[in-house]
Amino acid sequence: MISKNSIDSTNTPLKPSEAASAQKRVLLVEDDRSVRRYLEVTLQRAGYEVITAGDGLEAMKLALGSPVDVVLTDAVMPHMSGQEFARFMRTTAKLSHIPIVLLTGQENKQAMAPAEELVDAFLNKPVKIEELKGCLVELLNRA
Repeated sequence: MISKNSIDSTNTPLKPSEAASAQKRVLLVEDDRSVRRYLEVTLQRAGYEVITAGDGLEAMKLALGSPVDVVLTDAVMPHMSGQEFARFMRTTAKLSHIPIVLLTGQENKQAMAPAEELVDAFLNKPVKIEELKGCLVELLNRA
């Protein structure tokens, strides 16, 4: 399991041409419109194709209907939390292999404990872009 502490933040900035991001599709699930747009643009500039959802229910439909290489989801959202969405992904055969990164603003580690077996990485908000890029590269290289 990758944790925010295991990601090397000293990596040099990633270029769009790097193999891990080349033609990879990220499903970005974030209910805050401005954060979602910021992350979408940042990931696109890093060379990823990004599809977005405003909540877990919308993300379910997109995940089932579109090929996705990695999921980046907020922990706390209306209609379906990031943890509930991760549980759906892990219990759906077609989606269970896809790496999931959970973004959280919660400092309480115990509150996140149930999600540990469901997700591949946790990143704290506000997310550091180089940390996010490094995490995605590592997860996609593993896959």
